[in-house]
Amino acid sequence: MASRRVHHSIAVQAHRVPAPFASFAVRSDEARHALQARSPYGRAHLVRPALADDGALGSLAAKGWERVQVATQAQGHLASFSDIVYATTTLADLAAAAPQVADLPRLIAQALQLTGVLGTDLAPYLHNVHTRIDYLASCGAGFHNDVSGAWSRSLFWVLALDLADVEFVMPHTDLRLPLVPGDLLVFDQTLAHGLCRAQDEGQAVAASFEGQPHAQQIFLTGELRLSDAQWAALGAPWLPVQAHAQRQALDLLVAEFDERSGAIKRLRALRDGMLSSTCHVDAGGA
Repeated sequence: MASRRVHHSIAVQAHRVPAPFASFAVRSDEARHALQARSPYGRAHLVRPALADDGALGSLAAKGWERVQVATQAQGHLASFSDIVYATTTLADLAAAAPQVADLPRLIAQALQLTGVLGTDLAPYLHNVHTRIDYLASCGAGFHNDVSGAWSRSLFWVLALDLADVEFVMPHTDLRLPLVPGDLLVFDQTLAHGLCRAQDEGQAVAASFEGQPHAQQIFLTGELRLSDAQWAALGAPWLPVQAHAQRQALDLLVAEFDERSGAIKRLRALRDGMLSSTCHVDAGGA
């Protein structure tokens, strides 16, 4: 399966920045970066297929839906557009769900290694995969971003298990990426993103999912945590907020997005985001 993989590195430079701003940046609510910000990572990575065994994809999806049913008892129902449910799993459970795959975590780590975002060695990719894998189920997804806690210094990955007629869209870039089962996607989740139908031309439309065929999707997901040096190597170093203020940056930590279009709301309230006096945590905290 590994020899058949193709890695696509896709430019996703954020270029549709609303006035009066000229760039995007993300601050952190962690003390370690309280007075700093970084630019979004300017690429996405697609490994196709990361998992080519249809039987393994099907059995993982089936086990995932079982987990989601348990999770929704506490979190609510996965029936409405943009509902997203995480369901925990373990490496042992994944191995039992896909016995035809000799070492699924290693297979995922090898696919992630092709992206190069953590360097060339396999070990850091294996460490991240072993640290966290969840099931993620959705009914489409309105535009949103994920920035809380350590996520501001992470990249997300998702491995598509069961979906059809779905595009992954970043509305402030030109990225509209059709996904199929077996695809592994790595992206910077601080940029707005969502799951859309191709016929909706980059809009996240509830009626295109609710009550429709293939309304729900399921993935395996995790994160890749980067050091400051690794962010710098990717061209998105953590810099003092003043440097981003000079670039007229909009702070993605506090941005709100229209679920359908991705348009950023209440722009005037974001004008002072890149000031030392508006940090979101106590800089002296742990």
